[in-house]
Amino acid sequence: MRTFGLIGKTLSHTFSERYFKEKFHKKDLNDIEYKNFELNSIADFPKLIADNNLSGLNVTIPYKASIIPFLDNLTDDAKNIGAVNTIQFIDGKTIGHNTDWIGFSKSIKPLLRDKKTALILGNGGGAKAIKFALDKLNIKHKTVSRNTSFDYLDITIQNTDYYKIIINTTPLGTHPKILEFPKINYTNLNSKHLLFDLIYNPNESRFLQYGKAKGSEIKNGLEMLQIQAEESWNIWNL
Repeated sequence: MRTFGLIGKTLSHTFSERYFKEKFHKKDLNDIEYKNFELNSIADFPKLIADNNLSGLNVTIPYKASIIPFLDNLTDDAKNIGAVNTIQFIDGKTIGHNTDWIGFSKSIKPLLRDKKTALILGNGGGAKAIKFALDKLNIKHKTVSRNTSFDYLDITIQNTDYYKIIINTTPLGTHPKILEFPKINYTNLNSKHLLFDLIYNPNESRFLQYGKAKGSEIKNGLEMLQIQAEESWNIWNL
């Protein structure tokens, strides 16, 4: 039995386990399983891999950056991004990859058209991959976080007028806390804007609903997740 899985802190509403179990069922892969591994601390990671015969792992909030010191090697992309969402096991060694940036790039690219400026809300592991992808797409970007001198409420009408793409990388609005949303100024949004939310549950977060009400184009993170999951699968089966 080959075992794959996901590590994170709270995994009751995650995408990966359901996605891969359905994938394995459709392909009649009865000798493969996918499990959620909740870790109270990233310091528990060495014990996890010692106690389980693992073939590959995905990594989610809040361990995408803090996992790095526990890995044997990183790909160039993961090293440059500073975050890992996929772990490959080769000859007893762990190799960190990042497929988030690929999923985001392929998901947003058809919607870009002439948009060349982006505002990134949040500065966690997901945001690191988004920044890397935007650099590859030649899109100027600015990051704002409640942990910096900027607060979301400081995002003025001028900011939202200049930045035509606004990307929420925070967990605000994720099920079950669906009433939460980034407290930015939505007043000046219009049909020239694109709002992208890494959240996929619910299908339309409050962030996306407020953009949609102003005529903005919106997209959630489901396709991004599907693409990054397939990229992970390709890495595990090289």
